[in-house]
Amino acid sequence: MTKQKPQHNSGDLNSLSELFGTPTHDSAQLSEGQTLCGDLDIHINADGLWFYHGSPIGRKELVKLFASVLTIDEDGRYWLITPAEKGEITVEDVPFQAVEMTVEGENNTQILSFRTNIDEIVIADGSHPLRIETDPETEEPSPYIMVRDGLEAKLTRAVFYQLVDLGVELGVEMAQGEDIFKEHAFGIWSSGQFFQIGTLTDQD
Repeated sequence: MTKQKPQHNSGDLNSLSELFGTPTHDSAQLSEGQTLCGDLDIHINADGLWFYHGSPIGRKELVKLFASVLTIDEDGRYWLITPAEKGEITVEDVPFQAVEMTVEGENNTQILSFRTNIDEIVIADGSHPLRIETDPETEEPSPYIMVRDGLEAKLTRAVFYQLVDLGVELGVEMAQGEDIFKEHAFGIWSSGQFFQIGTLTDQD
């Protein structure tokens, strides 16, 4: 029997087991009145696309609905949580993509706003920092921004190039013995915060 894609017409998500046909486990009480649904067989790939039983979830409104109840726990596991139930999903990298960047102002007074693939708007600031993770083998940078409550969005390549174009250097001189080192932190300003993208060190 072929699994049907989830269908939902309401703006509220109350029952995961009803939506996915996933049996709940009454013995796995998480909080008063809440039960565990187990693995919902929902997967978010590295491009932020949502899949159910291997098939893409094409309705953006449904993806937004799921994203509204998405959380991450302290062990890095992702869950869809409603008042009554909790079900685990898998995420290949991070759940969202930052697909567009808007710039207001310039230099250290500029404000960077990002739109995610589910149309959430997040401003880079102290509560929503930008970070760069570098692959130790390829040295390829992967840029991320915090969206909410531990959930991040990865910047698309085009958005990252736009970000780098706005980057500036901050230089600091450091002495080590008779040598003077100049460390240049390359990064971006937003909301009065400087977010470092990379570092260059020159020795005189």
